[in-house]
Amino acid sequence: MTIPNLDSVRTRLSELKEEHRALDEAIERLSEGPFVDQIRLTRLKKRKLILKDSIARLESQLIPDLNA
Repeated sequence: MTIPNLDSVRTRLSELKEEHRALDEAIERLSEGPFVDQIRLTRLKKRKLILKDSIARLESQLIPDLNA
């Protein structure tokens, strides 16, 4: 992978991690309320899982292939 490509992967990874943290905080705030909107909570959790998968996929791209 080329250097500019690595930089773009790292940038995207950083953006996804930031969004993941924001979703985590939103889920926590939504769960603390007296009336929990289960549909919204479920959607946020699903989005968070999608982000987690995307983060894992990008992190694996940063690991160099070792031909042994």
